Amino acid sequence: MTKPFRLIPLALSVAFATNAGAACLTDAQAADLVANYLARIPAANPENLSDADGACTRAKVNALLAPRLGKVVGYKAGLTNPAVQKRFNTDKPVWGKLYEGMVLDSGATVEAAFGARPLYEADMLVRVKSAAINQARTPMDVLQAIDQVIPFIELPDLVVQAPPKLNGAAISAINVGARLGVAGEPLAVPVLRAERYAMLDALRDMQVRLQDSSGTVLGGGKGSDILEHPLNAVVWLAGALAQEGLAMQPGDLISLGSFSPLLPPKPGLAVTATYYGLPGAVPVRVQFK
Repeated sequence: MTKPFRLIPLALSVAFATNAGAACLTDAQAADLVANYLARIPAANPENLSDADGACTRAKVNALLAPRLGKVVGYKAGLTNPAVQKRFNTDKPVWGKLYEGMVLDSGATVEAAFGARPLYEADMLVRVKSAAINQARTPMDVLQAIDQVIPFIELPDLVVQAPPKLNGAAISAINVGARLGVAGEPLAVPVLRAERYAMLDALRDMQVRLQDSSGTVLGGGKGSDILEHPLNAVVWLAGALAQEGLAMQPGDLISLGSFSPLLPPKPGLAVTATYYGLPGAVPVRVQFK
């Protein structure tokens, strides 16, 4: 049985997070960032951001993206893997919004230069079934409030001129790099309780691998690399959204985070993500041109 997950405390209050702090991007700076994102041109790095500044900037960026990208279809939990946290000099996750048109079907062909600073990673989506997910405290709580687990190769875009200088707050500011992703065949959550426990164990213990068309392993990891259990990303997200007066809704897609290093695409590369040890999971594939 999976252990309950202890929520990471958030230092943000709603009021603090939505008021401009010392380094929250100005409206003009946020507009420049979004213009560069839409043009796929590297933007100036947001610098010296506190967590509250990152949240403030993310809110401005999302307000500008919404008229261009359309309906919000879900959320992404980012920096949920300690190895990725270390890369960006932080010790906690962040979140961003997913918009209509960001999620493509498995087998899609995507430009290698799909963003200003394009990357790919092995990820996973879940689909929300019930608003009870917003009170989830354990992976089983999450499993009872979703109806699908979906193999997913995320295609994030770190957007900025100097990605190595990004930290957690700056990642938040750029909407966690949400750009595109390729979703595979949904795996239905079983009805029987015993089968749900088996799925929980499989999600925790699965080995996720990225391979090219020749079978060469490009990267990967295991289920427990994400906060000890991948569904703990949703537990964390529920608390983080509540801090800002938001909630997941039935039908929302939730990206759980990276099981692999973030890797650069190149033209001609075909990437497949396989979820070994998760019964019924069909590999998901993307082709770069």
